Amino acid sequence: MTDHEQSPAAWGPRMSDAAANAEARRIIDEVYRPAHPVRQIPTYFKDETPAPPFGDAEPVYQDDRRIVPAWAAGVAVASIGIGAGTTGIGCGAWLVLKGFASMSVTGVVAMGALFTGLAFAALSIGVAFSRAKRASSKHIYQGTVIRRTEINTHTRGTFSRTRNTFHG
Repeated sequence: MTDHEQSPAAWGPRMSDAAANAEARRIIDEVYRPAHPVRQIPTYFKDETPAPPFGDAEPVYQDDRRIVPAWAAGVAVASIGIGAGTTGIGCGAWLVLKGFASMSVTGVVAMGALFTGLAFAALSIGVAFSRAKRASSKHIYQGTVIRRTEINTHTRGTFSRTRNTFHG
């Protein structure tokens, strides 16, 4: 005789309805209780401060985040200095050579270009040597990273026109 062919009395002791409901509630609560709470880490910041309807806004501290690295700013300043220096050299050469009939403004500019080229070559060699070390990369990842990439491909028509849609 199988279990489903037995009479209900042969199944053993029965629970009362209240005890069965309490046991069912306990089992359901145990199954759906999280093992440990998952800490949610915000991945964005929204400033909820209302903007003034008119007039000047309050000053807000902005930390120093330069777009241009310090070494590049130094090279730019050095380039300006080289340009000013070669302009002075060119003007000095023009004043010295002013009395010669064959000296023209074009010749003075060519001489200034020569000095400028030498100065920029020296500057670029110096920058190349100073930046020759390998750049260090610092990656800091905090929180859960979820990457979802979905590519849908649709191919239709006699000549099989394919359209790929990237969602990611």
